[in-house]
Amino acid sequence: MGLDNPLHIAFLVVILLLVFGAKRLPEIGRSLGSGMREFKDSVSGEAKQPALSQHTQQPAPPAQQAAQAFGEAHPPAQAPAEPTHQA
Repeated sequence: MGLDNPLHIAFLVVILLLVFGAKRLPEIGRSLGSGMREFKDSVSGEAKQPALSQHTQQPAPPAQQAAQAFGEAHPPAQAPAEPTHQA
């Protein structure tokens, strides 16, 4: 009387579709998967930091791009803007 019969699994999926709807099931599966992954990482003691991919990194400011192009370690410092006093 377990879930080893494919008919039982199909029946359970139909009930889940009726209760939650087709739009919510992928969200529920995604959240369950991420929760299980976090639990596994916490039990194993591995602390993974999410690495930024090249697509999510912010582009460098123009001054830093120029410094990298000319091989400088740091871009030249810019003087702070003087406040303007209007009378």
